[in-house]
Amino acid sequence: MKEREPADPSSKSQSIMTQVMDKGRFQKLAATLSLSAGQSIELRCKGSNVSWSYPSYLDTFKDSRLSIKQLDRYGQLILANSTAADTGEYSCWLQLCNGNKCRKDETKMGSTYIFFTDKGELFVPTPSYFEIVYLNPDKPAVIPCRVTTPSAKVTLHREFPAEEIETDGTNIIYDVKKGFVYHHPTSDHKGIVYCKAESQGAPQISIKYHLLYVEVPKGPPSTTITASSNRAEVSDSINVICTVLGEPDVDVNFSWQYPGQESERPVIIQNFWRLINRGTGHTTRISKSVIVIEDFEARDAGNYICIAQNLQGETTVATKVELN
Repeated sequence: MKEREPADPSSKSQSIMTQVMDKGRFQKLAATLSLSAGQSIELRCKGSNVSWSYPSYLDTFKDSRLSIKQLDRYGQLILANSTAADTGEYSCWLQLCNGNKCRKDETKMGSTYIFFTDKGELFVPTPSYFEIVYLNPDKPAVIPCRVTTPSAKVTLHREFPAEEIETDGTNIIYDVKKGFVYHHPTSDHKGIVYCKAESQGAPQISIKYHLLYVEVPKGPPSTTITASSNRAEVSDSINVICTVLGEPDVDVNFSWQYPGQESERPVIIQNFWRLINRGTGHTTRISKSVIVIEDFEARDAGNYICIAQNLQGETTVATKVELN
């Protein structure tokens, strides 16, 4: 059934992206495009203030093969000598600016997913040989074994016990732009897996992915604080430890308030974290911040306050250290 056109034509989103072909021809882009690795591509997006998005690794390595320019009437992206690793989403949009504040114009955008096919590299190469994927019961998990050839047949395999994992098209699906998606991860899915791809030749194996199951409450950090001793003698060494248990892929930032802070009393603060297995197949991240007070003095007595912060909020905890 054909969708009705919006009543206001100005509200309809229009693609501003084209591909520059040979002899000055231009081509509107479909949702996906397949090119052979080694080819160069030039994309243009109409507008005097165009922003771009492209596979992040091109930024990571500050790749000289990539050139982005803004000309009077269009933005230009050129990628020379493409490789299988360049496979991914390329998009652009018009920026609407008022002074220093800019926002994306949702009605003037363009996007295409480009496969740079390479028979020798059926999987999009990654910088590592092993990746951790966290399985959270609240959100889908992605095993990112993307392919460079959209027609490749891709299967998912468990390393031990050695078996193919069935993709039922509901709970586990294969998305050619993302990889295998677990819509409802459970602890049964944990373990080491890999992907296998076939396309007119010998099958190829992806890197290995270690699936870790996570089950911790969402929200501000779950924080505790302890002191090595709550009573100290002059010249003692005291440690105050702030501990957070949380999701493995959620960073925690620590800050401290302590009695000698205003007088710029020298202290040592160390932050570190590690993953722990709680024995039931659940993985948790334990993050710690330790403040060390050497040669305890009278000015060091008082409240030691730790503030732990993540993207969902902050938690403040305190403990008191007194002078004997």
